[in-house]
Amino acid sequence: MLYLSQLLGAPVTDQHSVRVGKITDVLLPVARNKAEEATRIGQVEPIYPSALLVEGEADQPWRIPLHALERREGWIHLLVPLEQLSPQAAFSTDQEISLAHEVLDKQVIDVKRKKAVRVNDICLADDWQVLGVDSSTLGLMRRLAPSWLLGARGSHAPATLIPWERIELIGSTPPQDREGVESVPPPQGAQQTSQRPQSGPLAELHPADIAEIVQQLSAGQGARLIERLDDETAADTMEEINTERQSQILENIEVERAADILQAMGPDEAADLLAQLPEERAQQLLRLMNPEESEEVQELLEYEADTAGGLMTTDYTVLNQTRTVAEALAAVRSDIQKYDVRIAYVYCVADETQDENRVLGVVSLWDLLVAQPTQMLQDLMETDVITVQADSDPRSVAEIIAKYNLLAVPVVSTEGIIEGVITVDDVLDVLLPPERRRKPRRMY
Repeated sequence: MLYLSQLLGAPVTDQHSVRVGKITDVLLPVARNKAEEATRIGQVEPIYPSALLVEGEADQPWRIPLHALERREGWIHLLVPLEQLSPQAAFSTDQEISLAHEVLDKQVIDVKRKKAVRVNDICLADDWQVLGVDSSTLGLMRRLAPSWLLGARGSHAPATLIPWERIELIGSTPPQDREGVESVPPPQGAQQTSQRPQSGPLAELHPADIAEIVQQLSAGQGARLIERLDDETAADTMEEINTERQSQILENIEVERAADILQAMGPDEAADLLAQLPEERAQQLLRLMNPEESEEVQELLEYEADTAGGLMTTDYTVLNQTRTVAEALAAVRSDIQKYDVRIAYVYCVADETQDENRVLGVVSLWDLLVAQPTQMLQDLMETDVITVQADSDPRSVAEIIAKYNLLAVPVVSTEGIIEGVITVDDVLDVLLPPERRRKPRRMY
C-alpha cells in the first residue's frame, strides 16, 4: 500500500540515481462522470493520479506523469530526463484536484453513511490506483509516529477505509466565511470549485439527508455543497435546514445563484429565510427574483411571524366550482409539475381568473381520485369550510387543524377572501419546543 502521508516529502532521483527533488503533491483528474456512472451499475472504474508534483532545485515545481516514473525500495525514480518534463504552471487547475491541499486534512462527505468525515490520510495501491480515504486514528498516527513503531499496521489498508467512489469533495471555501472565520486562500495549483450545478453521488441523496450533512459543516462549506446541486434539489435541501442556518449559508452563495435557489423554494419558506437576512441583502435578492415570485414573497413578509399569515404559503390550487373532476385532476397535475404545489385540497371559487376569491367549498384529492371524471366540483365539495384569519394565533391554528383532522387550512381576510394556506407540516413547528423549531422569529 501507498499512503499520501508517506509519499509527501519522499525523495525523487533521476536516471543516474541522483536526487533531483521531493514529492509535494499528487494530482487527481477532476472528471469522475465515468466512474460515477460505472458505480451506479455496480462496477467501479479505477481512479489513478494524473501526475505527481515534485519540488526540484531552487524550489522549482515539476509535473511528473505516472508513465515517467517508477517506485523502487521507497524511492521514486525518473525514467526520463527532468528537462523533458513540464513545470507546474503547465497544468490546468480546473481539471485536477490537489490531494495534498484539497483533500488531506479536509472534511469530505461519506455518501453512504451520509456524514462528513475528516481525511487523515489517502490510500493508494501499489499501481497508484486511489483506493480511498482513511479517517481513522491510525491514519493520523501514521503521520505522527515513525514507521517502525507502527510495524505492519502502517502499511496495510485499514478496515475503516472509505472507498474513493463513496467520497464527495466539499471544495474550496470562499475568501471570507461569513461566520467570521477567515479562510486560507487555496495554494497555487489548487482547484477552484465551480459554482455550476453538477451531478454526483451527493445529488442522489434525499434532500433531508443532504441537509443533515450540511448541518455538520461550516456555513462556507455548506454553501459549496448547496451550489453544486441543481436549483430544485438545492431549494428542497435548504427547506430542510433551520432558518437561522439557512441565512448563514445563503450569505456565502453568490447573489445571482442565491436568487435562483430562493425562486425554487416555496414562497413561505423563502419569506422566512429572507426575513433573517439584513434588509439590504434581502431587497437585493428580491430584485433579482422573477417579479411574480418576488411579489408573492414580499406579500408574505408583511405578516407578523407569530400569526397565521406568517405561517401560510401562497402556493395552492383554486378552481371554479363548475369544473369537472377530470379538469381538476389535470390542474392539480399541472400545478405540481410547473410550480411544485403539493396541497391536499382543491379550493372551489366562483371565478378562478380573479385575484381575489371567496372560498365556496373544498374537495380533497382523495375524493377527486374516486369520483367520476365527469362530475362537477360543486357536487363533491364540502361547503362548510374551516378557515382561519391572518392574525390568528399559530397555536390556535394548530388546535383547529388537529380538531378537524385537516392537512391544510385556508387563511382568509375579514371579508372572506382567501389569502393563503397553512399546511400541517408548518404548523407542527408551533408545537415543538423553541430549541427544536426550524423557523425562528423574523428580524422584521
